[in-house]
Amino acid sequence: MDELDRAIVAALLRDGRATYQQVGTQVGLSAPAVKRRVDQLRHRGAIAGFTAIVDPASLGWDTEAYVELSYQGNVSPARLRADLEAIPEVVGVRTITGDADALVHVMAANIAGVESTVERMRALPQVDRTRTTIVMSRLFERPRT
Repeated sequence: MDELDRAIVAALLRDGRATYQQVGTQVGLSAPAVKRRVDQLRHRGAIAGFTAIVDPASLGWDTEAYVELSYQGNVSPARLRADLEAIPEVVGVRTITGDADALVHVMAANIAGVESTVERMRALPQVDRTRTTIVMSRLFERPRT
C-alpha cells in the first residue's frame, strides 16, 4: 500500500459515504483514479467492506462488557470462533496473551443481558473461567488507520 492508497483509506475512514470525486479532491486524484485504487484495495482485501457506525444505545444495547475467557488446555482460534459466533451479544473476539485465551466484547440491553451471555459462555465445553469487566463510559474511538 503506497501513500496515495493510505490517503484514500484515511479519507474513507473519515467519511465512508464520500464520493470518489470528494476523495479525489482530498488526495489529488481524479474520481476514476480513486475508483480504480479502491477497487484494487478491495480486491487485495485491504478494504474488507463498508459499513455504518451505529450508536449501540440506539439498538437497545445500553450495557457493554469485556470478558476474559479461559479454556481448559489449548483452544484454537477456529474453536473460539465456532463457540462464540452464534451468541448475538458477542460483537468481537480477540485471542490474547496472558492467562486468558480470548478477550470477548459483549454488548447487551442491560446487566442481566451481560450476565446471561457470560453464563452461555461458561456453559461451553472446556470453558474453565471468565472474568468480566463492565464499561462505565465510552470516551472516544479512533478510526483504525
